[in-house]
Amino acid sequence: MSQPLVMGILNVTPDSFFEGSRVQTEKAIAERANQIVGEGGAIIDVGAMSTRPGYDDIPVEEEMRRLKQALPVIRREQPEAIISVDTFRPEVAQMALEEYGAGIINDISGELSPVSNHPSPIIVMSSAATIDEMLIDLAGKVGRLRSKGQKDIIIDPGFGFGKTVEQNYAVLRQIEKLQVLRLPVLVGVSRKSMIWKTLDVTPEEALNGTTALNMVALEKGASILRVHDVKEAVETVKLYINLRNS
Repeated sequence: MSQPLVMGILNVTPDSFFEGSRVQTEKAIAERANQIVGEGGAIIDVGAMSTRPGYDDIPVEEEMRRLKQALPVIRREQPEAIISVDTFRPEVAQMALEEYGAGIINDISGELSPVSNHPSPIIVMSSAATIDEMLIDLAGKVGRLRSKGQKDIIIDPGFGFGKTVEQNYAVLRQIEKLQVLRLPVLVGVSRKSMIWKTLDVTPEEALNGTTALNMVALEKGASILRVHDVKEAVETVKLYINLRNS
């Protein structure tokens, strides 16, 4: 990762918190996959079960059904794209890797074990409320993955998970401390409540705030931005790189 990458969100769910990210028909899935890549996204992150606060759990069979609908369409439309699958269920991760060639597993639980014979990177998230607790949590999770043979690991400070609005900002303010783990850091603040609650707007009106915090994250060492709005995030990365290299 010589420069930061943008991961575009593609949700095949009816209940994700940002309505604009929900795509469920074959046509809509194809259009969203093409949009992400066309706007400069390097990774397509596919979610088949919402994990927003108060989300409704769904059977593993339903999560698989949604992915079996979406992944072939994405692969057909963008055969060279890196596909990340957002799941914390081992059977879903294995299916996505073995049957559909997913390249990354995005695990919000941080507890998935590596899938045998698949050296794909795992994104490990922490719901810890403070940066010090997060360092301990992530170090433990990374150590367990290493002991099971996992080589490529990306860490996610879990904005919006287990944190108040104030705690989210405190973590962002100190996020460069995660560099001690010597792993790429993924930041996902896109249109989250830490933005729209602070600005007293809706998620639909939170793009400007998202862009502002994405630049802060880049300046503090983020390697991947997970976003709904790919074009704007790609532009932010370009401006950051120009600033860094000038």
